[in-house]
Amino acid sequence: MIVRITSAGVSGISAVPVDVEVDGSGGEAMFIVVGLPDKSITEARERVRAAIENAGYNWPVLRLTVNLAPADLKKEGSAYDLPIAVGAMGVNHQVDPEAISRHAMIGELALDGRIRRVSGVLPIALALKKRNVKTLIVPEDNAGEAAVVEGIDIIPAGHLREVVGFINGNQPIEPYVADIDAYFDHAEDYGADFSDVKGQEAAKRALMIAASGGHNVLMLGNPGVGKSMLSKRLPTVLPRMTLDEALETTKVYSVAGLVTKEMPLITKRPFRSPHHTISDAGMIGGGTNPRPGEISLAHNGVLFLDEFPEFNRKTLEVMRQPLEDGTVTISRASGSQTYPARMMMVAAMNPCPCGYLGHATKRCVCSPRQIAQYRGRISGPLLDRIDIHLEVPSVDYKELSGGATGLGSAEMRQRVQAARDAQTRRFKGARKGLHNNAGMTDKEVRQYADLDGPVKALLDTAMESLQLSARAYTRIRKIARTIADLEGSVEIAAEHISEAIGYRTLDRADA
Repeated sequence: MIVRITSAGVSGISAVPVDVEVDGSGGEAMFIVVGLPDKSITEARERVRAAIENAGYNWPVLRLTVNLAPADLKKEGSAYDLPIAVGAMGVNHQVDPEAISRHAMIGELALDGRIRRVSGVLPIALALKKRNVKTLIVPEDNAGEAAVVEGIDIIPAGHLREVVGFINGNQPIEPYVADIDAYFDHAEDYGADFSDVKGQEAAKRALMIAASGGHNVLMLGNPGVGKSMLSKRLPTVLPRMTLDEALETTKVYSVAGLVTKEMPLITKRPFRSPHHTISDAGMIGGGTNPRPGEISLAHNGVLFLDEFPEFNRKTLEVMRQPLEDGTVTISRASGSQTYPARMMMVAAMNPCPCGYLGHATKRCVCSPRQIAQYRGRISGPLLDRIDIHLEVPSVDYKELSGGATGLGSAEMRQRVQAARDAQTRRFKGARKGLHNNAGMTDKEVRQYADLDGPVKALLDTAMESLQLSARAYTRIRKIARTIADLEGSVEIAAEHISEAIGYRTLDRADA
């Protein structure tokens, strides 16, 4: 007889429903798995056999053929262990064959019958909901993650015996209920605040502007001025994540196996800070079985690149397309996977190789050629994707020891949210995917960041006198548009342009 069970496999950050068909017939006893399984699935034969027997059930002495349909889709991972085991017990009626078809299931089996957590449960639950599956059996440790999807009952199971009892009607298991509001109660608990930063009010202002418009930032400053400290607090002023953003971010973490039992829904803006020795695959994703890289793990959050010029040149260059499009596509012989990568990039670097160019007390020992070579490690096309160049000065010890704290994250976030709301209203009805000022094309800059006569004349004069590069012209208008939004101004004024010009230091002829 044939037993059919609904399961699913992960593809990118989505999932594809898979029917696990188990046929038991007479003849020589053997166990065959077909349907483009990878090695981890072919190894399931031994895991499944041991789990069934160690759980106290009989291994069917039959010719077992397991087909994973559709047969033209490559199947990966250990999540098919549970449906294969239940199907194998269904062919000899240890599990009710008719009842099996009413449930979908995923899970890896230990040799003693315990059910271990698997990756990609959230996209699997979403995909099976679209297929009108009503009940999904998952490992206990994955239950919270799957239960954030409404409209499908999530049955947590810790052992194969529990699954058999539930399907046969002998062991009721209550569906897991996720408290989504409780997950969001911790959304602003970053453990850091901009009020911790003393004496860098100009830098805090620039980062608030960056957060308001979604602008990428490059910070230049001597060692120890607080570049890392400022960057780590940037997520605290970004708008609170919506449920859709939380689900999209959690899907990335789910397929990467990084969702925890304690916090199954990512409600805080991610902050990723990879080391400068990271490989191309580690940054954008990849591997034999492609997985998301750091640029996707920072989706809807912040990607911080410290010691920016020390990153491999090739690693930085492969980031150009994701920074422009908000997605990254990984192509392999077996197919292509696309991951989201819409985030703010914050890079930090010293002004020179020794780090002390412009320092108040320490002398720089670098030659002009060394300085030029150091800064030249950042290519023009990559620099084009960074709107704000922020010079972070050294802070006097008197300011550090003082009691004044300046703006805190809560107040800054309120102002950022108001600016984002203004952009949402402005771009309503515009092209799909335009969410903030940083995403405007040249045509959209002309449409939404128009300058009146005197203001345009001021910018033209600055372009000529400071010998700013052509790429600076559009960037300045974008930044000025964000500054105006932050100030609640419909029109871009001269003071907005003047401040925006100050954030394009690397475009000046003497830079």
